[in-house]
Amino acid sequence: MAAPDFAPWRMRAEAALERALPDPATAPRRLHAAMRHGVLNGGKRMRPLLVYATGTALGAREADLDAAAAAVELVHCYSLVHDDLPAMDDDDLRRGQPTVHVAFDEATAILAGDALQTLAFEALAAAPQAPAQRISMLAELARASGVAGMCGGQALDIDATGQAIALIELERLHALKTGALLRCAVRLGALAANATPAQAEQLDRYADALGLAYQVRDDLLDIEGDAATLGKTAGKDIAQDKATFPALLGVDASRARLEELSAVMRQALDALDAETGALHALARQVVERSH
Repeated sequence: MAAPDFAPWRMRAEAALERALPDPATAPRRLHAAMRHGVLNGGKRMRPLLVYATGTALGAREADLDAAAAAVELVHCYSLVHDDLPAMDDDDLRRGQPTVHVAFDEATAILAGDALQTLAFEALAAAPQAPAQRISMLAELARASGVAGMCGGQALDIDATGQAIALIELERLHALKTGALLRCAVRLGALAANATPAQAEQLDRYADALGLAYQVRDDLLDIEGDAATLGKTAGKDIAQDKATFPALLGVDASRARLEELSAVMRQALDALDAETGALHALARQVVERSH
């Protein structure tokens, strides 16, 4: 089976992000430029692709998914801007370019991240769905972004640095830090398309495995990759004594875990009464990616 062409969806996502971001010619120009630098600098756009793949599989129109696709990516980009700050991961490179605090300054980077987060909810509040759907989508994005999701996972990650933790703790950490927003992207597509409870259950199984697989692969790439390919500094996890799957399980067992998660994703999608070719392809991209 030929792999789907995701270029049109990436172009839709880029256009939606461009529409959502403030005009760089208006004040405060430095802040607006920093926001755009943190968003319009490449990236895989995995989260918007998941919104489009899920929503269209269940019959939604692409135009009805643009706001959700932009919103979840804006939250993701804000998290990267803040993750790269000296107080967090202290990274100088993101997507092959200087991080926002390096390209501008630390205070501007903090404000840019704050502004991108709030812009995400503004964009989603203007989505074309019925009010009840929009409220559900806003609540989903809020949960995935906050203490029960990405921020909570980041706090657990900080607490685990330099500590020996059990596998179940590491998987919970990453289910929040990385998995929550990926699962949110799938759920936003499902909510926009009025998924049935049975469909939502299988999509959650898929998304939970996808989020964990994404982090396992990310951990492996930190060991095996290089900065030119990754677009960010390699070897940071080891240097910072981070809790990672290879550190806990070893490289071979981490690869075996990826295979297990791949099987879970296939089974979940095979049980879904929908056209799931794009979701299968995204799962393969996560497991096989080189950056």
